[in-house]
Amino acid sequence: MKQSKFYIIVGLILPSLFFFSCSGKKDKSGRTDTRSSGTIQFVADESFSPIIEELREQFEFQFPKAKLQAQYTNETEGMKQITDMKTNLLFTSRALKPNEVAYIRKNNRIPEVFPIGYDGLSFIVNRTNNDTCITVKDIKRILRGEVTDWSQIYEGSKRGKIELVFDNKESATVRYVVDSLLEGKTIEGEYMYAAKNSKDVVDYVDKTPNAIGVIGSNWLNDRRDSTNTTFKKNIHVMSISLQEKATPMNSWKPYQAYLLDGRYPFVRTIYAIVVDPRKALPWSFANYITSPKGQLIVFKSGLLPYRGDIVIKSVSVKRN
Repeated sequence: MKQSKFYIIVGLILPSLFFFSCSGKKDKSGRTDTRSSGTIQFVADESFSPIIEELREQFEFQFPKAKLQAQYTNETEGMKQITDMKTNLLFTSRALKPNEVAYIRKNNRIPEVFPIGYDGLSFIVNRTNNDTCITVKDIKRILRGEVTDWSQIYEGSKRGKIELVFDNKESATVRYVVDSLLEGKTIEGEYMYAAKNSKDVVDYVDKTPNAIGVIGSNWLNDRRDSTNTTFKKNIHVMSISLQEKATPMNSWKPYQAYLLDGRYPFVRTIYAIVVDPRKALPWSFANYITSPKGQLIVFKSGLLPYRGDIVIKSVSVKRN
């Protein structure tokens, strides 16, 4: 008997853009970096560290005289550093607020904001947990503390109390949950934990059968899979449904295609915020990421690039 399998293939068509470098001179701040050389430190929310590291490595490969030193921290600290001008470049999941722009401009600096891509806010469970389809409504009930036991969502479940674990209490992940899912209300729950970072969330869920981890999807792609259709093997990624009852047919994981067409409901924009009056290395790195080469790296990492025309094709594979 012949069976058909359907796959969604996501393709990327990028416009032709040009990236160039130029020389620079030492200024009053003591900086000597140019658009293609020198050493700088930049700041990024830790939840985006896998994609930022990949981009940093590729930029340094193309420009061997450039050294980019990353400081991975939480969103609150990152925003403080960029507004206080202790860094010239920040990667995070929100743009500057009007009062933050005004504060920076008051100090004779003009901030620039570059959207560079999109990732999905993912919910992960232990690999022994096969209850992986869940509704948006139930996710919000868990976050509000209205649901505390697995049996309240999956009838007959013996997993007990739901342990909810985040990467950091001041991270971009927590801020997105509060702003976008809970409309500004605080996260509640008796069994809620804040880990040190995203890796600790994955490790905790790997060891805890009753846990749900909240994490950015750029942490989950299996680098061995060039199609970006599998996730790390030591955990399960939950499929999210907008319907009243979640089933495998109406629930979706944070794949590129579903981030693009809206079937996956929790999508974040990743921004590069630049405050660089010299338009040297920080400005150059941010522009590199928005260039065709940088956007292709974002695409191949499993995230959705900000620039370029996305092509989605359905492919039927028949097997005997």
